[in-house]
Amino acid sequence: MTYVDGFIAAVPKANEDAYIRHAADAAPVFLGFGVTRHVEAWASDVPDGKVTDFRKAVQATEDEDVVFAWFEYPDRAARDSVAQKMMSDPRMEQMSATMPFDGKRMIFGGFGPLLEEGSGTGPYVDGFVLPVSPDKKAAYLQLAQKAAGDFEKYGATRVIEAWGDDIRDGKQTDFRRAVQATEGENVVFSWIEWPDKSTRDAAWAKMMEDPDMQPDHANMPFDGKRMFWGGFDVVLDRKA
Repeated sequence: MTYVDGFIAAVPKANEDAYIRHAADAAPVFLGFGVTRHVEAWASDVPDGKVTDFRKAVQATEDEDVVFAWFEYPDRAARDSVAQKMMSDPRMEQMSATMPFDGKRMIFGGFGPLLEEGSGTGPYVDGFVLPVSPDKKAAYLQLAQKAAGDFEKYGATRVIEAWGDDIRDGKQTDFRRAVQATEGENVVFSWIEWPDKSTRDAAWAKMMEDPDMQPDHANMPFDGKRMFWGGFDVVLDRKA
């Protein structure tokens, strides 16, 4: 199953084209290091939340949008090898100096495989980030497995659930702060890939009407008020 580095960043709306060019220039370098897939997705349907949301996670200002991105690897060892190569390659310093966004507010971390359903890809993505206690991991996986089957039934091409494995505290932002994780809680980074936004919108409408999809709030294995999610247009998708 896939190992993932997950990223969330705030990017000035005026810099969208520059960001995409920057990512496209960087992608061959990352793939050369050993990343097997590099995806960047730009905010499309990202709601404001009362407690947490994508914008709060990266302290986005009114003139900024949010990017949801990830690298895929075959395993943790491959990811660590890539990270070591990045640390020693002088091209990385040059890329950091020309980033068209505030890198100090970007959050990132490594996530181990929890669930992977479907083998397709898609130009539209639903992204999720949420806190889960380790003692609820099995219950969460059971819930995620059922949900993944429903998503696929309604047209999703791929569902990934990834469990926090190398999540570090940041000085300004990080994944744990983003979901207000309490002592002992872990973070899940998850996404659903769709063939297009219209399929995604129709699927969510059907699932909202499906009684089997209604959440059992009393037995949820995580605090739904601290989960955040949103829809994103894929602006770059490169594979090795």
